[in-house]
Amino acid sequence: MALRRFFGFSDGELCRSDVKPCSRLMRHTAGLFTVGGGLAFWILCRLHYGPRITVPRTLRWIGCGALSVSSTSALLVRLFSPECEPQNIAAYDKQK
Repeated sequence: MALRRFFGFSDGELCRSDVKPCSRLMRHTAGLFTVGGGLAFWILCRLHYGPRITVPRTLRWIGCGALSVSSTSALLVRLFSPECEPQNIAAYDKQK
């Protein structure tokens, strides 16, 4: 699923054996960007609604921000990270 080979950034070589597996890299990135997305959308909600802000509206914006930013960042990691190329997933990700 990685687009690195399509854009010419990859030559198909394996990464070093001490790199993070793709699944863990995606999980850590999504977790970090969940917090950042929630905070960013909370700020946007406060700017947009001003004094008309309510708690349910704020929680809805935070949830949408956390979900959208974390899933987008995980997708971008999956598409453009060298650890997520098919040969590296086959070599280093543990199948459960």
